[in-house]
Amino acid sequence: MRKFPHLFCFLILLSFQVNSQSLNTLSAQEKKEGWKLLFDGKDYKGWHSYGAKEVGPAWIVEQGAIKLNVPERAGNKAKGGGDIVIDEAINGDFEFKAEWKVSKYANSGIFFFVKELPQYKNMHDTGLELQVIDDKIYEGAKENTHRASDFFSVANARLREGNPEGEWNQIHFIIQKNKLTVYQNGFMVQEHDLAGADWKQRIAGSGLKAAPIAKGSFTGRIGLQDWGSTVWYRNIKLKKL
Repeated sequence: MRKFPHLFCFLILLSFQVNSQSLNTLSAQEKKEGWKLLFDGKDYKGWHSYGAKEVGPAWIVEQGAIKLNVPERAGNKAKGGGDIVIDEAINGDFEFKAEWKVSKYANSGIFFFVKELPQYKNMHDTGLELQVIDDKIYEGAKENTHRASDFFSVANARLREGNPEGEWNQIHFIIQKNKLTVYQNGFMVQEHDLAGADWKQRIAGSGLKAAPIAKGSFTGRIGLQDWGSTVWYRNIKLKKL
């Protein structure tokens, strides 16, 4: 019986090591299917700040995760932060996977179809935002398009299946043949026909009515938003279809 506590501690340590080794890696099957890591868990190679060359110092790497480090919130941008995007602009259909978690009352977003051009001062002027947020911010409030896995100002998630602050959430984003589908923690939360009247009406009535996607341009970069609060991202992967 005296050995059991030691065995228990050993199993926990082993589990931690296995989980750590599996972070930001591709399985043999994923490699065969053509998945690519967008973040290796070590540095920001392949990323830069929107409209700039380098990633700001408020973005750090912590325990294999991208972290926007904001000890004290001050406004909607962290000092030394700013939105960040991948270097490569994506043309054509693709799948994207990532995990995120937030601190208490934190707000961020994953952006798609970002055009990094002078006429778009902010990333949110051009990209479609999938909300990353602590839903406690809106506890008791009326339904809106600002909660986790909503397309900000465009469409509500079908289900509210987000994990609370401090816990990891999984996102799987797919665009193929004008069909856009998003899964959160294994549940389908968004499904849209990008050529359909409903989607076009939603975009026309949103803050993206002047963005390239309003004209049917679904190409560009993927970005992570700095909205002045601590957030983490890891296991960020892309597969072109």
